[in-house]
Amino acid sequence: HPVLAGKRHMSEKNSLVILVVTPGCDQFPSLESVENYTLTVNDEQCFLLSETVWGALRGLETFSQLVWRSPEGTFYINKTEIEDFPRFPHRGLLLDTSRHYLPLASILDTLDVMAYNKFNVFHWHLVDDSSFPYESFTFPNLTKKGSYNPATHIYTAQDVKEVIEYARLRGIRVLAEFDTPGHTLSWGPGVPGLLTPCYSGSHPSGTFGPVNPALNNTYEFMSTFFLEISSVFPDFYLHLGGDEVDFTCWKSNPDIQAFMKKKGFGEDFKKLESFYIQTLLDIVSAYGKGYVVWQEVFDNKVKVQPDTVIQVWREEMPVRYMKEMELVTSAGFRALLSAPWYLNHITYGPDWKNIYMVEPLAFEGSPEQKALVIGGEACMWGEYVDSTNLVPRLWPRAGAVAERLWSNKMVTNLDFAYKRLAHFRCELLRRGVQAQPLSVGYCDVEFEQT
Repeated sequence: HPVLAGKRHMSEKNSLVILVVTPGCDQFPSLESVENYTLTVNDEQCFLLSETVWGALRGLETFSQLVWRSPEGTFYINKTEIEDFPRFPHRGLLLDTSRHYLPLASILDTLDVMAYNKFNVFHWHLVDDSSFPYESFTFPNLTKKGSYNPATHIYTAQDVKEVIEYARLRGIRVLAEFDTPGHTLSWGPGVPGLLTPCYSGSHPSGTFGPVNPALNNTYEFMSTFFLEISSVFPDFYLHLGGDEVDFTCWKSNPDIQAFMKKKGFGEDFKKLESFYIQTLLDIVSAYGKGYVVWQEVFDNKVKVQPDTVIQVWREEMPVRYMKEMELVTSAGFRALLSAPWYLNHITYGPDWKNIYMVEPLAFEGSPEQKALVIGGEACMWGEYVDSTNLVPRLWPRAGAVAERLWSNKMVTNLDFAYKRLAHFRCELLRRGVQAQPLSVGYCDVEFEQT
């Protein structure tokens, strides 16, 4: 952003003028939302122009970060001309609220800092094997029997509404994920018969595996449950998971074996997985929803609709993630990149540099393939993260992902990035966000001691 000579005292009588071309403050952001804006600061005025409220929000955030305070305590903003727009339309952050429950306040605080970083998608990995904190009004036993504590460790309908609205006011979409058929052990206690009984020899072992794809009751449940989910979450997209399906339990179960023989699947359990996921996708499509899935759905050759979004997350297997991006886009599917941005993975030192230097389009492919990459997501999985360490582990490291997804691909100078990210970390401290340090140094703010 070019900064012109001179500065402007913030107490001057001229105010910031905001012009939004198209109305629509009551709408929800979408993948197609326009976030472009132009910001002009000169001697006469501060002027922010955008086609949409979403662009105006991004411009206001930029304006707030341009304001600086002199040693005497006077606030200034430099003269500047900015024309700004995102490189990718999907710039997401995933939080896992199953392995460890995150209080509502932690989620709302995260949405605030996402807006500071111009993230625009909150990928809410609500449930998993460990717990089922989403309170379903159609199947209340899911929460009563599947959450850590149904009195304290759940998200009520009002909580979910609050998250969605809080996000909307910050131009952030809520992409809800309900991962099946694997990662579903917490679903079992609340819906008897949903999970596959595992066998040891000819007898049930007392343990359970993935969702049982051989029963009509399974699809009746999924149809009713996702009707609820489709009504609760307004975004066009739902995330349906589909990753890491362990076939061991399916292989051990004689009813599953008989079902596969009846369907002509032989011993190919990928075909069984494909059958289940295709049926689920048809259910969700009937409710007018699009969907995002993890890359295994593509890898296992599940027949999905052309507008499916594939999220690439595996770093090594079965191929390097950039090769996977090439394969996904060459098949004509839109792609999201997450593999290099698992922020729950930490190392000693400035790991933000590796995060920052990822180029999402660094794969072999045509311009048409590159255009199918709609963005990416930073992921914070919860095995070792809860509200005690979420904030410093996220920030400012996630900001490196945010800039990579927003800025021009030519913006790659690490020294320049460090100066800006270190300055931004201090700004986060001033805003009350306990962001961790990037290196040796200090911030001249009182919040550093709190």
